[in-house]
Formats: sequence, structure tokens, C-alpha cells
Amino acid sequence: MMLTDVHEKLRQRIEALAAQPTDTLDLRAAREAFEELLDGLNRGTIRAATPAEDGRWITHAWVKQGILLGFRIGQLVDYSTERFPFFDKDTYPLKPLTLADRVRIVPGGSSIRTGAYLAPGVVCMPPMYVNVGAYVDEGTMIDSHALVGSCAQIGKRVHLSAAAQIGGVLEPVGARPVIIEDDVFVGGGCGIYEGCLVRKGAVLAPGVILTGSTKLYDLVHERILAPAPGEPLEVPPYAVVVPGARAVRSAFGEAHGLSLYTPVIVKYRDARTNAATALEESLR
Repeated sequence: MMLTDVHEKLRQRIEALAAQPTDTLDLRAAREAFEELLDGLNRGTIRAATPAEDGRWITHAWVKQGILLGFRIGQLVDYSTERFPFFDKDTYPLKPLTLADRVRIVPGGSSIRTGAYLAPGVVCMPPMYVNVGAYVDEGTMIDSHALVGSCAQIGKRVHLSAAAQIGGVLEPVGARPVIIEDDVFVGGGCGIYEGCLVRKGAVLAPGVILTGSTKLYDLVHERILAPAPGEPLEVPPYAVVVPGARAVRSAFGEAHGLSLYTPVIVKYRDARTNAATALEESLR
């Protein structure tokens, strides 16, 4: 995200307001800055993290500062309807969506918080939830009971299967959110947390859990992928990851046949994998 002059001025305003104590905060200026940020997040012109040309991802701490500012200045209000109790800060109602947004939301209890961006062609199967600051790109499917956490970045044509959990992050403000690049398949019941980066075309089998400190064992290249100091775990492009186990080597562990969960790369994506993970076009 190249900062325009308008966005640069907004960044400066938000950073200055975020540094002010609550008891001396200029509430009018804070609300104006927050609403400007919210508009950019809703339209996808402002993002919590953006890709650079060299493949790195850049985290924009000021965006998360602005989101947190919205919680500070918000007042608890009643948004309830006759059949839907809903109490939240007045700064965070449901996302305003219209038919022109071209997002499919199948009825059944799904919610999208304001400040999240969903591109045209996104499909939401009930019940699912997308939190503030998240960015979901074109053609992605968010299946039932899936969560897209705060500030998570989801690429094009991603499939988040049923009960997949994509963790969020607001604090610390400089921490990288979870990032799922284009054409990734996330199987049912997966959990991706703590800023993990899943590169383009990867496949995560059902039940895979990834955290910022997880070690990933690559059987194909016979290597162990561990997060670099200060960096979260990165799943290579087109890797096919399944849940695995490694033996506990202590005397007690060996005596009792204990093992610990670990994710394992068993292959890299090929035509057969592509066919197995293809999205059903009829659902779109």
C-alpha cells in the first residue's frame, strides 16, 4: 500500500491521537480520524499489512493504532433487533454491505464487522465471522463456522473450510497479522495463528495447527522450517501440509510411547492435488 498524501496525513493524525491519554483526548478529532480510517478499511484502500514487490509483507502499525482508538472512543450501544441481541461500541456496528458489493452472504447467522473488506466474489457460508481490519480478496470462500480474525489478510481464491480459524492481532500494534496468500486451501478445523504466513498455492489438510513458534518438517527436502528470530512461521509456496507426530525422546516419553503433534510437508502441489482441492464453481 503506497501511502497517498491523504493517507500519510491520516497516519500522522492517528499516531498523535493514539499517544494522547484518554482523559485529555480530543474526542471530536479522534472520531473524525477514526471514521476516515474506517472508510478506507471498508473500501479496501487501507490495509493492516500489504505485500512488497520482493515478496515481503509490510505491517502498518498505525492502522491497528487507529482500530484500537475506535475502541477507546466508542460508547456501548444496543444494536439489537427482535431476534438478534447485539451490544457493542457505537464505533463498530455491522459492516455496511449492499448488492453492489457483489458479496454473497448466505442466511444463517454470519456477521461481518465494519472495518473489514470483502472483495467482489467472496462467498460467506453460515455461520461465519469476519473481524475488523481483515482483508478478504476476490473469489475466496469462507465456509461454515470459520473465523477471519482482526487484521488477517486473505488472498484471492482461498478456500477457508468449515471451522477453520484464522487468528487475529491488534496488540502489539507492530505484530504481523496472519497472512494467507492467493490460491491457498485451508482444510476443515485448521488453526492458523500468531502471524503465520502461508504462501501462494499451499494446501493445509484438515486439522493442521500452525503458530508463531511451530516447527514445520519438510519430508520432500529433508529440512526443518522454523521461524527466524523475531519472525513468524512461513509455509512455502505449494506445500501440502498434514498433521503429523514426532516421538518424545526422553526416557519417560519412550517408556510410554508418547509423541507430540507436528505439521509435516508430505509433497508439493501437483495436478492431482489441484483437482482434489478445486472449488465447486456451482456454489458460486
